[in-house]
Formats: sequence, C-alpha cells, structure tokens
Amino acid sequence: MLLAGKKLLITGVLTPQSIAFAAARVAQEQGAEIVLTNFGRTVSLTQKTAKRLPDPPDVLELDVNAPEQIEAVRAELARRWGRLDGLLHAIAFAPQDALGGNFLATPWESVATAFRTSAYSLKELAVGMLPLMEDRGGSVVALDFDARVAWPIYDWMGVAKAGLEAITRYLARDLGPSGIRVNLVSAGPLRTMAGKGIPGFDAITESWARRAPLGWDVGDATPVAGAIAFLLSDLAAGITGELLHVDGGFHAMGTDLA
Repeated sequence: MLLAGKKLLITGVLTPQSIAFAAARVAQEQGAEIVLTNFGRTVSLTQKTAKRLPDPPDVLELDVNAPEQIEAVRAELARRWGRLDGLLHAIAFAPQDALGGNFLATPWESVATAFRTSAYSLKELAVGMLPLMEDRGGSVVALDFDARVAWPIYDWMGVAKAGLEAITRYLARDLGPSGIRVNLVSAGPLRTMAGKGIPGFDAITESWARRAPLGWDVGDATPVAGAIAFLLSDLAAGITGELLHVDGGFHAMGTDLA
C-alpha cells in the first residue's frame, strides 16, 4: 500500500464533505496511521465525523494560531509515535468582510486574520512538527486554490493563498536539507463547508465543469485526496516546492470548452 506504516497528522477535518476527510480516508485505505486535529467547539464535530472513517482516529486539540497548542500536539505525537512522517495542512479562514467583493474596503485586522490563519500557520505547523521529522525526513502538504490569478469574490483569501504558495517554496528551501518535502495541491471548487461559506461560491462552480477538459464533480473530493496521498508517499521523494493542480484541467484552459 502507498502509505503503509506512515504516521500522519491530518488537520482540517470537519464534516464528511471536507477535503481533509477524503484525504484521511484514502490515507487509512493506503495503510497510514493518522491523528486528526481541530479546536474549540469544532472538536466535537470532528470527533463525530472521525467515526465515519474506516478506523476512527483520535482527535487532538490544535489551534494553529496558538503556539502552545502546536507544542502540545508535538509532545503527544512524540509520546505516541516517536516520529511523524507527514502532515496535511487543510486550514483556512477569512472574516466575511475579507470576501465577497469587499476587497477595497477590508480592514487590516481582517486581512491579518486571514493571512495568519490561512498562510503563516503553515510555517508555524511545519516548524512545530520539525523535531519529529528532521531525523527521518517527511512530507508536508497544504491545500491551495490557485492564486496566480484574481478570482471573483475570493478577495483577501486569494491574497492569503498567494502567500501560502510563497511560504511553501521557502519552506521547501529551508526544510529540504532535513529531507522534508513541502508541496501544495490546488483543488478545484468542492462543496465543502468552507466553500459554501464563500459568498457567491456557485458563480465559480457553475462554469468549472464546462472549462475543465476532464470535467469536474464539485461533490467528489476523492481525486484531490489521491493526489495528497501521492505527495505524502515515498513515490514523491524527489518532489518539493511544487503546486499540483487537481482541477480537471481547468487551470490549463483559456476559456470554456465549446
């Protein structure tokens, strides 16, 4: 199996529709042992969702904006496994006034929240887990929505994702000597709770399948989960600093298909 024996930390599982849930399911199917995280009131929801996985994993409390919680998770994984082979960063948040066409009026406080939670937290999480990976190497994968262009309604979350892409490249540079790979998966739009929370989300999804040469199912995160599993596996040993599109080929097309 692709991930046999791997010990993985999976963040961002909220409901069974979450991309991270699909990634957790595929990881288990491919032989990995996993731990999930969430924080605050959402922990109970993640615990409920975890029961839908083939082998219900534990859920640890982790707010990526709280350094002490990152340290606590590292200590627990050290106690439990003594190492970490990889992690999935599936965390993003922006206040409502940072989305939906309010770009010119968004206050700095909302921008700062979006950037810290959605981009800077990748650095915090990767560095926090570094002591568990630096002896054996490992893989860090984060979820992206292609930030090379400006999207309708995405606004400051798009800027945060551009920052995430840059942070990935710098982490790849600085963690590579420890054998740690850092990559992004840019997923097409999916009907997750996070996606539905973006004002006007349907305006993006309606045209996606028309332009994508392979088509696109907004209700199926399995193709994205498969790419994540690949990047977490040893088959991706020579890949780092990469942005892998899993979007039905939408990104490569200039206009809708005839």
